[in-house]
Amino acid sequence: MRTWFWTFLVLALAVGLALALHDHGGNVLIIAQPWRIELSLTLAVLLVLAAFCIVYVVLRLLGWLTSGPERLRTWRGARAQKRDHDLLETGWVSLLEGRYSQAEKDFAKILSQSRSSGRKVLAALAAARAAHRMGEFSRRDDALALARENAGSEPRLKEAAATVAAEMYLDQRRPKEALELLQPLQDASSRYFHATYLLLRAHAQLHNHDRVFALTRLLQRRGAINKTEALGYIESSVAARLHQEGMPAYKAVWGELKSDERVLPEVALAAAAIQEADGHPEEASRILEAAIGARLDPRLLSAYSQCAPDQVAHRLSKAEVWLKSHPNDSALLAALGNLCLTGQLWGQGERYLLRSMKIRSDVRIHALLGNLYDRLGRSADAMKHWRLASGVAGVLPVLPANRALPAADMRGDPTLIDFAAVPDHEPAQASDDIPQAASAAGYVHLDVDTWDTPRLDEPAAPPQPAAAGESGLDEYFDSAPIPGVDLSQTSDRPPGGPQRR
Repeated sequence: MRTWFWTFLVLALAVGLALALHDHGGNVLIIAQPWRIELSLTLAVLLVLAAFCIVYVVLRLLGWLTSGPERLRTWRGARAQKRDHDLLETGWVSLLEGRYSQAEKDFAKILSQSRSSGRKVLAALAAARAAHRMGEFSRRDDALALARENAGSEPRLKEAAATVAAEMYLDQRRPKEALELLQPLQDASSRYFHATYLLLRAHAQLHNHDRVFALTRLLQRRGAINKTEALGYIESSVAARLHQEGMPAYKAVWGELKSDERVLPEVALAAAAIQEADGHPEEASRILEAAIGARLDPRLLSAYSQCAPDQVAHRLSKAEVWLKSHPNDSALLAALGNLCLTGQLWGQGERYLLRSMKIRSDVRIHALLGNLYDRLGRSADAMKHWRLASGVAGVLPVLPANRALPAADMRGDPTLIDFAAVPDHEPAQASDDIPQAASAAGYVHLDVDTWDTPRLDEPAAPPQPAAAGESGLDEYFDSAPIPGVDLSQTSDRPPGGPQRR
């Protein structure tokens, strides 16, 4: 719009000047001794305009020629900036795609070529992130040191380097080092929401439950954290505080919680345990009932079913109300069965537990059924469910009963020597070389030279009756074959040797 305006203005002035020169004719006299120049007014005006244009062009040309080195430096800087931007773009694309090695190479080119400290810091931080994802922590630490060095005194670059380093330290489970980097940022301003969130993670890893609760509340007020994640941090921190501090800090901690935070499972369990230990089972029951009304959590139902006998009637009536809206909840049926066992309602407890077992085979249900049948004197059923409980738990295998062990495999044992097959001219084997089987634990070596071994060409002597002291040996050594063992493989005779008669 401005261009059109100035164009129209110049044209209007030209037209007006032309009209003025046409109506007012005259001469222009220039006297410069010894010259006398006389021109018409129109020609003089045109010459002045032409001289102005020529002078303007000459001055611009001289300015362009004198600014050549500066323009060359500017062109080189623009080209280097474009190259750095292209490398940063391709490097970040590779980093986001998961090609960390290629991304690290692109960022290394920027670090070696770029003259801009800002781009060097960005490239070093991106290279550190790529090395961190690859598990190269030494290269990551070198890149972080290079980023801090190039950041200098620039506050934003220093904060960026500290934030990125702290985030990677937290991923590596090094919360103390992350805390040292994040604490100055938090002290400077609480508007660093990402730094505050990282500080929350650091305190959570250090189990500083008070700080976790306070920082979660701060992020909730600023809307800088997801509600589900915030409830998770609040649940773990509050439950830990209740377990650690007990009844003295119960009122202070419980008073800080909102209604939706008091029904979180771990918070309700910790609060109920404190009230139960302090002798207030009714208050513990109310806390658990409110939490179970919000969500049927198996942990809450298990805790609710464990009570004194005088609390069974009240809790059983409440659980039956929940059963009307959740008739197929296995944990609720198991809790009802446990309450019935505590109140010695054997038949009703058995029905609840069997219904629960049909929905889900659980260790606790089988154990409760085993206890129930044991109290009723049904030992076989009790043993059956206890065995099933151990099988579901995976602790012990369920072995079949009355199964004999297989016979030992003796094929690998060393064979004995048949002295009948040894010729007369060959000496007997030395006592040190006699092989012993693994079962010959009580072996007593006898001198084989004193044995009366018959020759093969002599008739065998008739068998002598056994002495009275040897009858026990016949009874001890059973000649029956061993089940499952091939005796042809365990014979003490060499293959193909002569047979004794």
